[in-house]
Amino acid sequence: MVTVSLCMIVKNEEDKLKTCLDCLKDLVDEMIIVDTGSTDKTVEIAKSFGAKVFEYEWTGNFSDARNFSFQQATCDFIYAADADETIDEENQKRFKQLKIDIDELDIDVVQMYYCNQLSHNTVYNYDRELRPKLFRRVRSFVWEDPIHETVRLDPTVCNSDVEIIHNPTEEHGERDLTAFRCSITRGEYISKRLHNLYARELYLVGSDEDFMLAKKFFEESIVDTGRTLDEIKEASCVLAHIAVIERNTEALLKYSLKDLTTIPSSEMCYELGNYYRNIGDLDEAIVWYYNAVYESSPILNIHIGGDVTLMKLSECYRELGNLEQAEDYEKEARNWHVPY
Repeated sequence: MVTVSLCMIVKNEEDKLKTCLDCLKDLVDEMIIVDTGSTDKTVEIAKSFGAKVFEYEWTGNFSDARNFSFQQATCDFIYAADADETIDEENQKRFKQLKIDIDELDIDVVQMYYCNQLSHNTVYNYDRELRPKLFRRVRSFVWEDPIHETVRLDPTVCNSDVEIIHNPTEEHGERDLTAFRCSITRGEYISKRLHNLYARELYLVGSDEDFMLAKKFFEESIVDTGRTLDEIKEASCVLAHIAVIERNTEALLKYSLKDLTTIPSSEMCYELGNYYRNIGDLDEAIVWYYNAVYESSPILNIHIGGDVTLMKLSECYRELGNLEQAEDYEKEARNWHVPY
């Protein structure tokens, strides 16, 4: 059976940490807790479980802290966890069996199902998804191919059936948006993945001010020849939203055309619906809200392709005096659920 080091970064998690560690105490062989400045009983709770606690000065970069925590591990594998995660009894059994099963296998990374993703406006559009959670601490390099041999560089990844329940008790949207802005101010390059998450976070929890603070970054992004079509579409949606805020018709036309010349996104149709509703053209607003739900797909916020825009349709019909249609769309909005 392989050994496993638990690696966590924490700050002021006294309300959640005990529940998390209770689930993991019989699954892992050592606990590495990196504290980034707690002022509550977090450290005391961690030590009560026999954890090795390390103080770490927060740099504003989660990867720095994660890397530091991994450097302290000594076991065969590293399990990365957050304090708001739990594993129920059935999945604890699966985890224990997994430690036996992978003992003789050449596995570098094990993915587990991360569940309850849509609570508290997370930036993910799926309630259950596979995530890399278990990592081989020391990776050996292997030569492969019978001729023109080469060292295998890609990790060997396997999917497990272990399910982890995410139990957020607070929204991190504003914290994350601030982190994005700080990273950009420091001149750090925003990767394709983070570009998508920044745009998603704005659509999920961003205020008008948050969008305006993001304007310069996305204006530069949309003309960056190194960005992909997906990133250009994401930037177009953000900038179209800003154009609606600013009531800038020329800018809205410019950015909507960048999206609509490819497969239209629900977000862009939604922004056009908002624009026409703002100028009092409810009939045209209905056309674009309808397209957002039924003729396109969301790329940033799955709710814009569903309940959020269905309620907009209901409101428009209500303003037009068509109460029957308004009630139909309102009912559809209330019955809508995230597709799996």
